[in-house]
Amino acid sequence: MKKIAYLYVFDTLADWEPAYVTAELQSGQCFKDKTLQYEVQTVSLTTNPIRTMGGLRILPDLTLSEFNIHDAGLLILPGGFAWTEPFHAPVFDKVTACLNAHVPVAAICGATVALAANGFLNDRKHTSNDLGYLKATCPNYKGEALYQQTPAAIDGDLITAAGVAPLEFSYEILKRLDVFSPETLDAWYKLYKTQNAEYFFALMNSLSKTQS
Repeated sequence: MKKIAYLYVFDTLADWEPAYVTAELQSGQCFKDKTLQYEVQTVSLTTNPIRTMGGLRILPDLTLSEFNIHDAGLLILPGGFAWTEPFHAPVFDKVTACLNAHVPVAAICGATVALAANGFLNDRKHTSNDLGYLKATCPNYKGEALYQQTPAAIDGDLITAAGVAPLEFSYEILKRLDVFSPETLDAWYKLYKTQNAEYFFALMNSLSKTQS
């Protein structure tokens, strides 16, 4: 079974923010079920090359008009400098379609601000870079009571994270998709969080159990 993890790309996107999770989903190296596959595909407004915040040149795989909800397993919205621009409007139709179809949507940093501005965070638990900033910059934002003072938050099919928490962002996505065993996910997160070698061996041990 193959699912598509759609990564929305645009000029100035924060290329490091989705890196943990895209690497794990594309490689499948830690999946508990080796028959499951995720393919990461970049989707944009056009197929013209985009330049990330880190200077990487990405040629999008497809346009938003070619986005197929039927094979979608995930939609990732990374941060970037341009989320206040109106040209992003078409992606919010895809956000709505995904949430209605119970396809997870994962937004981090500036993307969470855009979701707040478009009403997606008014009735869901969520986090962002700063509550005060959301209230000051998003007139349509009414979700203050549901704001979580945590690096990442999940409410059903919506995952949000602060820009300083790409690891926690990826952890919540992997947990929601249920592609790792609980033991693997715990060891994977602690390895990258602490850089302690004991968790590398715990990770390898957990993978040997799933493959036996």
